Amino acid sequence: MRKYSMCKWVWYSLVFLAWGCGTQSVSDQSKEVSVQTAPSFQTVSNPMNLSYRFRPELPSRREAADPTVIKFKGEYYLFASKSGGYWYSKDLADWIFVETNEIPTEDYAPTTIVLGDKIYLAVSSKKNNKVYSSSDPKSGKWEASHTLPFAVEDPAFFLDTDNRLYLYWGCSNVKPLYAAEIDKETFQFLSETSETIFPNPAQLGFEVRGDYNDEYDNAPWLEGSWMNKHNDKYYLQYSAPGTREKSYADGVYESDHPLGPFTLASNNPFSYKPEGFACGAGHGSTFYDDYGNLWHTGTISVSVKHKFERRIGFYPAFFDADGVLHTVNKYGDYPIIIPNKRIESFDEIFPGWMLLSYNKPVEVSSAVDSFAPAHANDENIRTYWAAQSGAAGEWLSVDLGESSSIYAIQANFAEYNTQILNRQQGLRHQYVVEGSDDKTDWQMVLDKSDNDNDRSHDYTQLSEPVSYRYIRIKNVKVPDGNFAISGLRIFGKGTGAEPIKVNELEVERNIQDRRMVTLKWTKSDNATGYNISFGSHPDKLYHSYMVYTDTEVTIRSLDSKQPYFFTIESFNENGITPSEITKQVE
Repeated sequence: MRKYSMCKWVWYSLVFLAWGCGTQSVSDQSKEVSVQTAPSFQTVSNPMNLSYRFRPELPSRREAADPTVIKFKGEYYLFASKSGGYWYSKDLADWIFVETNEIPTEDYAPTTIVLGDKIYLAVSSKKNNKVYSSSDPKSGKWEASHTLPFAVEDPAFFLDTDNRLYLYWGCSNVKPLYAAEIDKETFQFLSETSETIFPNPAQLGFEVRGDYNDEYDNAPWLEGSWMNKHNDKYYLQYSAPGTREKSYADGVYESDHPLGPFTLASNNPFSYKPEGFACGAGHGSTFYDDYGNLWHTGTISVSVKHKFERRIGFYPAFFDADGVLHTVNKYGDYPIIIPNKRIESFDEIFPGWMLLSYNKPVEVSSAVDSFAPAHANDENIRTYWAAQSGAAGEWLSVDLGESSSIYAIQANFAEYNTQILNRQQGLRHQYVVEGSDDKTDWQMVLDKSDNDNDRSHDYTQLSEPVSYRYIRIKNVKVPDGNFAISGLRIFGKGTGAEPIKVNELEVERNIQDRRMVTLKWTKSDNATGYNISFGSHPDKLYHSYMVYTDTEVTIRSLDSKQPYFFTIESFNENGITPSEITKQVE
């Protein structure tokens, strides 16, 4: 593990000097910047910066979930539940939306496969067994070209290297998941149905329901199958315990055959993000980019206005030298670099930009009583500040405490008092972001007053870094309702000391319930928070758990039959400091 110091950031700048910039922002040039020059690479941050659709029924809220990403004719296509269409991208950063009514966009969990010169699509349904195809998905034109033998829930296609096609499906809190080989030409079954994965919450803590895997009387939902092949081994992925949970995760089983039998992999869940701003990393897809890098998409839980109020997340994934599949969810809602070459580790794409805005003092133009200003930077996507109106000029400012180097800003807007239903033309968030060192002289940092898109999680990498103590976001126009923010997240580098490392860590596994472990550690006085890394081998600490402020946590997601190793790092706005401690529990 490494320490992300300012020196390391300079090193990254040199390493990636040749990378394309592709930035979106406008920054003011009248203020002299004494920090590093503009990064020559492009970053993204979760939730993905998409035009999330409003649902067609009340309550008015946005939704997208269960993402499938594929590559077709040199571009990436992203399909997600309840979106009224789908997106495509050349670079995994900027996504263009295609609206269509020629596929069943009101059904959940669309899945796709490329066969020849067409994309084939099926959806999760108890009634619709149609398979749709398109040779020109940018046009929005599709046809119902085939049928499956019967309707299936949460389908996933997999084309093996021997050109044989398989279908995986299932969504239940009672039944297992299923698979069968199907004919490439007719989509009819060529094999008997195989039962693949059964629920096992008695052993696997991450399959237990609840934000904190503690709803023991509520049966878990197994769903969201996905298959990858690596070095002749098959990796069948699935999601649990339920889509409304912060603990929503993806597990994985392995086999030497696409229809099994499957055995539990050593690293489970392989995608898991229960804390931080954007929580949940289950029910997604795992795919390769142009350079052979592996990525995993997943579903982020909001679940405030409705249990299915959700967003999309995007994370780097890897197979290690032993073939262990793992996703890096640590700092999974901080900026990461989109690479233009093959990478070997997360270190290569983490720019070291830290969160500057967490729990800093906030001032506002106005507030609705129950939606306090502090909710705008408490790192909880489920809480938000709401101004008393949606009028131009409503504002919120954050005091960073000192003048800090700012590289990126993410404005996460909330839907307060909205009445919008369905995807509509002309919806947009228009705003400006200003900076100051004295709260009197304000300079433009980001001008989106002419913004013409509806991005409710609008992440912008500044074209030039700026240095300010105060950052203010000011409303110009909202799609509807009040000006409301669930997270004004400011990323960059502070000028202070990196956090003191944790010198003492206690780890105690629950004797009665081995799915649970409690950790306690010494407080780092200048730390914003801590990241616990753990796994079944000291060199494979692939799980992570973020904790802000506290110095104790109980984790309930363990496999009761595995030993575990734990370490901890402290972080603040100036960097990350790993501990030298590794603790084992049997």
